[in-house]
Amino acid sequence: MLNIVEFGIRNNEYYCLIHFKIKQELVPNDLQNINPPDPIKNKFSHKGVILSGRGPIWFYGFLIHFYHPTKFIAIYDPRLNGAVVIESHTLEYKLGDLVPINTL
Repeated sequence: MLNIVEFGIRNNEYYCLIHFKIKQELVPNDLQNINPPDPIKNKFSHKGVILSGRGPIWFYGFLIHFYHPTKFIAIYDPRLNGAVVIESHTLEYKLGDLVPINTL
């Protein structure tokens, strides 16, 4: 099976930026065969995750659920030059906080 979604990882001290690119039409059934970068195997479960990429809202829901165990989850918004925290398990990052991103 082809990789329908291509993932890239960029780490820094506080978070791991997960950028995705959908390479062909994505349908809901495809979720059963998509394997995002694993935070435990890739040793970033102790950090936050920033998600970036163009995709349907249900795909973002899938990724948010997948990365739930991480320190926080934020969604990149290029209009803000940063990522908005949408889930947090730490006092360091609160819902609605903006995590600055220098460049993608």
